[in-house]
Amino acid sequence: MQPIAALSGLVQGYGRREVISGLDWDLGIGVHGLLGPNGAGKTTLLRTLATVVPARQGSLTVCGHMVRSERSARAARRRIGYLPQDFGYYPAYSVYDFVRYCAWLRGVPSREAHQETVRAIESVGLEGRAKDTMKSLSGGMLRRAGVASAIVGSPSLLLLDEPTVGLDPAQRLQFRDLIRSLKDTAVILSTHLVEDVAAVCDEVAVMRDGAFVFRGTPRDLAARSAEAGVAGDSPLERGYMATLGVSA
Repeated sequence: MQPIAALSGLVQGYGRREVISGLDWDLGIGVHGLLGPNGAGKTTLLRTLATVVPARQGSLTVCGHMVRSERSARAARRRIGYLPQDFGYYPAYSVYDFVRYCAWLRGVPSREAHQETVRAIESVGLEGRAKDTMKSLSGGMLRRAGVASAIVGSPSLLLLDEPTVGLDPAQRLQFRDLIRSLKDTAVILSTHLVEDVAAVCDEVAVMRDGAFVFRGTPRDLAARSAEAGVAGDSPLERGYMATLGVSA
C-alpha cells in the first residue's frame, strides 16, 4: 500500500545549523508516536512535513504527490492537518469562526465547511462553547479548539505537536478516543508523554540529534527496558530512556 506521506534523504536546518540529516520515513495509515528530548528535531520535522518550511535537500511526498514548489505545497496542505505546539488565533473569533476559518485555509469546499466545522468541534467536546470567543477559553479548551482546527475537513496526514499539554486526565482520555476513531489517516503524535504513546500509537520513532535512533512498535521499545540501571516508572519509559542512553 502506498504511504500517505514519505520522506527521503531529508536535510533540514536554520541558517548554518543543520538540524536533520538524511532522514527517511514512510508514513502509512495509523498513529505514529514521535519521541525525543528537547532539541532533537521533532518540531522541525513536523514543520517540514506540514510544508511550513521547504526541505533543504531530499524529497517529501504527500498522498502520492511530490512537494517541489510553493504551488505543490499549497495542494499538499489541503490533505494535511497541523497543530503546532503554539498556534495562533484571533482572540475575538468564536470557536466556530476559528475552526471554520481553518477549514477555509485548508480548502474544504464551502458546501461542506459548516458541517465539517460542527463535526470537528463536537469531536473535541466543545459544542457547548462554539459561540464563545477564543480569548475566553481556558488553556485546556484552547488546546481542544486547536485539535478541532487540525482535524476539520478529515485530512489524510495529521501532525500534532504536544497536543495534550494543558489537558486534564479526563480530557486526555477523550483525546485518545478521538485519535483512535480516525480512519484512513496517518497521524504523527509528537509528545513527551510516553503514556500517550503507549495508549494510542501503532508504532513509535525516537529522535536524537536530528536522526532516528529507534523505530518500531511500543512493545519493541518497552522490550529495551531490560537493560539494567535505566530510569523510568514503566517498561516503555525505561525502554525510551535506554534508547537515549540515559541511566538512573
